[in-house]
Amino acid sequence: MPVIYHKKIRKDTELAVWRIDEAPEDLYRQLQLNEAEQAHYQSLNHNKRNMHWLGSRVLLRTLLNTSLYIDCQLDENNKPYLTNFPYEISITHSNDLAAVIICKGQQVGIDIEKMSEKVERIATRFLSADELAMIQPQRRIEQLYVCWGVKESLFKLYGKGNLPFIGGIQIHDFSYQEEGVVSAEINKDDYRQQFEVSYELIGEYMLTWVIAP
Repeated sequence: MPVIYHKKIRKDTELAVWRIDEAPEDLYRQLQLNEAEQAHYQSLNHNKRNMHWLGSRVLLRTLLNTSLYIDCQLDENNKPYLTNFPYEISITHSNDLAAVIICKGQQVGIDIEKMSEKVERIATRFLSADELAMIQPQRRIEQLYVCWGVKESLFKLYGKGNLPFIGGIQIHDFSYQEEGVVSAEINKDDYRQQFEVSYELIGEYMLTWVIAP
């Protein structure tokens, strides 16, 4: 599983993207799994889904740089968390890539997506009319994937579910570059917070990540 992207954002905060190209048994051998995790793995269909599950956990082990058992759980909203390491984490995968971000003391969110023109068909499901109006026609597909990744990353950081992409998350106007930062805010009940979400084009994938201020 070669690293194709690694970023040390600041002390105790880093992310990495890895290409999953090993056989599942090779990935499996790199993990320490308890009985419940072994049963979960066996319940997965042996296709991309189990490769994503294995690959993201091998990557998490690599970022934590440990040989100890990693107790990675899911809360009631399916947000991953660690019980025996002092890091907030977020995990994502798409096609042949997995990405993980770890941070001490602050909530994080990450997303990676392989781009295709199909995003045009669903743009109105995750962007408001004002947000759609800011999309640049010359790089429309890439900018739409930035917007999707921004909202997905913030949804993961928020971590409580029931956060509508239209209305609950608002993206401020920005001009697309191959990497940059987008201002966005979450407005949900009594929770209101502005964030700076980073993004970068990696080949045919769009990577986005956010760290709570």
